[in-house]
Formats: sequence, C-alpha cells, structure tokens
Amino acid sequence: MNKKNLWGVLIVLLISSLVLYFDLRATPMATLKAAAGQIIPWRLVLVFLAMALSYVCEALILRLLAKRPGTAKRSFWSYLRIPLIQALFNGITPMATGGQPSQLAAMVEMSMSGGRATSILMMKFICYQLVVLFAYLTAFIFGFHFVAGKFSALAIFIFLGFALHVFSIILLLLAMFVHNWTVKAVKKVMKLLGRIFGQERVQAWEKSTLEQVESFYKESQALKDEKKKLWGVVLLTVGQLLCYYSAPYLTLRALGQPVDYVQVTLMTILIIMFMAVIPLPGASGGAEFSFQTLFASFISQPGVVVLAMFLWRFATYFFGMILGIFGWSFKPAKLRD
Repeated sequence: MNKKNLWGVLIVLLISSLVLYFDLRATPMATLKAAAGQIIPWRLVLVFLAMALSYVCEALILRLLAKRPGTAKRSFWSYLRIPLIQALFNGITPMATGGQPSQLAAMVEMSMSGGRATSILMMKFICYQLVVLFAYLTAFIFGFHFVAGKFSALAIFIFLGFALHVFSIILLLLAMFVHNWTVKAVKKVMKLLGRIFGQERVQAWEKSTLEQVESFYKESQALKDEKKKLWGVVLLTVGQLLCYYSAPYLTLRALGQPVDYVQVTLMTILIIMFMAVIPLPGASGGAEFSFQTLFASFISQPGVVVLAMFLWRFATYFFGMILGIFGWSFKPAKLRD
C-alpha cells in the first residue's frame, strides 16, 4: 500500500477511536460488563462466519463469470483474495472508491488480461446492482416510515442515500437497455457542460463516459446470452447480501436479544443507505451513529447497543480489512489463459 492508503487507515482508526472514547465515556463500565456477560460465544462465531461466507459467495461469483473454454484452472484462493482486497480498499478510501480498481489490480496480478478482468467485474457489478435495487426498494417501502416517524433528521440522509443509489442504478439500466438514447443523452449533457468547463476538458469526459456506456451495453448483452450463468450469479449475489445484511441480527442474538430478523435486516439496509452519503473512509462515525440511533429504539439496555455496535463494526469492517491485508500479502500463482 502507498502513503495515501496508509493515511486512509490512520483516518479510520482515529475516527473509530474517538467514537469509542465518547461512547465509553458516556456508558458506565458496569453497564458494559453486564452486556459483555450476556455474550453467547457460539452465536458470536456465527457473525464472523456470515461475513466469511459473504466473501466466499463473491469469490464463487468471480470464478463462475471467469469460467469459459480455454481459461486457466486457477486456485480458489486466486478468486477469494479479490473480495478481501476489495474490503480493504473499500474501507480506507472515501465512499469506497478504491474497491473496484483494487479488484482489477488483483485480477491482473494473477496474469488475467486487463480487458477480461474488466469484463468480469462489469458483469458482476451489473448483477450486484440489480439485486441491491430490489433490497433497497424493499427496505424503503417497509422500513422507511419507522425512521421518518422517529428520526426525521436521519431519515433525510437515508432518503438521500436511497435517491443516490436509485439514480445510479437507473443510469445503469438505461445504458443496458436504451443504448442509443443514452448515447444521445450523454452527448447533450456534455455539450451543456462544455459551455461551463471548456470543450477540451469536457471532450475527455465525454470519451470516458461513452466508453463506459459501451462496456455496460456489451456486457449486458453477453449476460443475456448466458442465462444459466446469469441466474447463478444472481443467486450467489443474493446469498452474499443476505450474509452481510444478517450480521447485525446475529450480533444482537449473540448478546441474547430477542429481536425480529426482518425488522433488524430492514434497519440494516437503511443504515447502509445512510453510509452511502458519508464521504469519510468506511463512513467512519456515521455508521456507528446510525446503528446506535436506530437500534436503541427497540433495545432497552444502552450497554447492549454500544457493545453490539462495536462487535458489528469490527465484524463487517475491520475484520474484512484484516483479511484484506492477508489477501494482499499472499499472492497466487500466475497462470495465463
């Protein structure tokens, strides 16, 4: 990792330490000890197992998309390290901007061509966004009213996160299914931007954007021709997200809380929407705040909420970063297709 990445790690650790300090200062140690005494070890193991399974599902998605006649028989570790490296760079870059480039670098590192790696990641991204759209719509329809009724300020940011995701997914769908119209729309928008930022700069933006539109369109057409592979990727993506979204429920159950799976999962998806508008690496500060705010509403013991938040944050965030460091360190054999 370069100095920029190390600064990301330091910022994350600093903010997390400040959150920990203020929470511990506001919560009596006796309360935290009482909450820790409620931990059921085997259920706590399930939290980390769920996160590990989410990475395994993502690795299986990559292996399935990469499978075709003439490809090298790469080890499962070659594919498993890719989501681990993504977790690391998602965590240390603002708004998870480093995740996709790090995956591409990891795939090129195992001697896969850059074009083929980009194609695989593009297909994975398309399937992921379609599944996520369904999850976000479900959570917004059935869970947003609860947040809006009790936490109006937080609801505004959740709505912004939802709008941001839906807008990006709509653009993706337009690029996939209304190709000619999308190309014309991009050119018109760039023409308007040219009056503001100058034609020379905007021409570079237009070229890059149109290349992305073409890539999305080509990969979506390729997916349509491989329906079995498409359904396999969709099912694995559902499994990946279910494991990830289940982490808060499993954490609360590990602390002996009789919570409802559907309600907790809906709240979890809303938290993730809120995290989308936090520009800091790993949404540090905002993730902890939203977790405590939402789950404190139906858990009576404050010590349990604080402890659950840190266990959840470690399992879903720092655990992935630690595994990502191992993934980055232990490189696979280089096998060319």
